[in-house]
Amino acid sequence: MHFDLTDIYQPRAGFIHDLDPRVKLLGALFIILTVVTLPQGAWFSFGLILLLVVLLSKAAGLGLLYTIRGAFIALPFALAAIPIPFMTPGPAVWVVPGLGWAVTVSGLLRFGTILLRTWLAVQAGVLLSATTPVPQMLWGLKSLGLPRLLVAVIGFMIRYVFVLGDEVLRMLRARAARSPHLPGQRRPGVLWQGQMAGTMVGSFFLRSLERSERVYAAMASRGYQGEVVLLQQPSMDRFDWAALALLAITLSAVMTLGIWR
Repeated sequence: MHFDLTDIYQPRAGFIHDLDPRVKLLGALFIILTVVTLPQGAWFSFGLILLLVVLLSKAAGLGLLYTIRGAFIALPFALAAIPIPFMTPGPAVWVVPGLGWAVTVSGLLRFGTILLRTWLAVQAGVLLSATTPVPQMLWGLKSLGLPRLLVAVIGFMIRYVFVLGDEVLRMLRARAARSPHLPGQRRPGVLWQGQMAGTMVGSFFLRSLERSERVYAAMASRGYQGEVVLLQQPSMDRFDWAALALLAITLSAVMTLGIWR
């Protein structure tokens, strides 16, 4: 396997990893809700949330920059908000020469807020996935009242992403073995490459269906009945309740500072 599900989870010895998975799920949800609820331009509150996530990452033994580096994967998706500085009305700070497009102050404010919200929300997800194994995460979602079918769909989606990624690598390796580029030969044209890509997509779809059936048969033969079963189910103790309450109080204070700044 070239894609391993255990690459996400980072086992460490610490109180963050020992928390009940429901506490970590609710904590990540609280952070994301706080980030998306803060008003535009609440830079101080955004900075406090960034500091909180970085400190939690350090306390979990992941390092100060772990979540910051991991969240950069979401920045290309945030580039969809690039037209906002040009489309938001307000005082212009810069005009594109020859085009007349004006970058406004309110547009920059809105764009920066969207960028920060996305970056911080993904950091919360990165911290959650690095400190909570997937089976515990799925069990926590089910314990919090998420429908059983939805939990099963999420679990299969996480697992099959890595299975399908490994299948793609096998197909690319097979193609490279059957069509090597020799010195002095011209590379295939764009039309040929497009035809090969279309053929590979169709073959990948069929192989994915076949492999998914084999994976499900293997799971069913091992006792899978539609939900994740843990050998030892976590239980909420006083420390878990105290950690959840402390995080909720901290985020409430940050929210208050952002609203009444």
